[in-house]
Amino acid sequence: MKPLPENIQGVLFDLDGTLLDSAPDLYAALLAQCAEQGVPPPPYAPVREVVSRGARAVLRCAFADRGEAALEALVPRYLQLYQDVMAQQTRAFDGVDELLARIEAHGLRWGIVTNKAGFLTDELVARIGWAQRASAVVSGDTLAVKKPDPAPVLLACERAGVAPAQSLFVGDDRRDVQAGAAAGLYTVAVSWGYLDGGDPQTWGADKVLDHPAELAELLQLQPVTA
Repeated sequence: MKPLPENIQGVLFDLDGTLLDSAPDLYAALLAQCAEQGVPPPPYAPVREVVSRGARAVLRCAFADRGEAALEALVPRYLQLYQDVMAQQTRAFDGVDELLARIEAHGLRWGIVTNKAGFLTDELVARIGWAQRASAVVSGDTLAVKKPDPAPVLLACERAGVAPAQSLFVGDDRRDVQAGAAAGLYTVAVSWGYLDGGDPQTWGADKVLDHPAELAELLQLQPVTA
């Protein structure tokens, strides 16, 4: 097993399904669109599983029978509906706030690399209260490529001022592990996220963790005292 790098400088995270449980708001937007279109809404569980794949995957849960061209036409309205409710039910996963506080207290930098569109990412991060805390935020349209390409991860390292070889990339999707590994970071797959129906034990990550507190323990970050 790959050893944890020495002198860790930073930790980069995927956003949806890793730091934030945003599925309830993404589902609420789908319910609103189903109502507009007169379509029976799908159950929550299969929608939650695919939200890491983006708007089109969510829309297929309700509108797959209409074909890809019709589905594509629904995307702008879906994103508008999502923006209207974004952060109403979205919350950090249990233990994430404490983890970020420990990272900051230890003098490490943390950032976000997501495939989410930039206008949504920036607004969501601001609404959650992280805009001034994250050392880097790279979205799905910041560059011409997105995860699993390593370029967004490398850009986040550059913006955060951390060396890839002394940093971690943490995510709940196989693409996170692929992007982080290709960029030269230590990769951590987390089982608390959406997983896209996959098994994180099979993704080739350097470490698989079940709770944010385990990442704090891995990095030997002490609890923050008041």
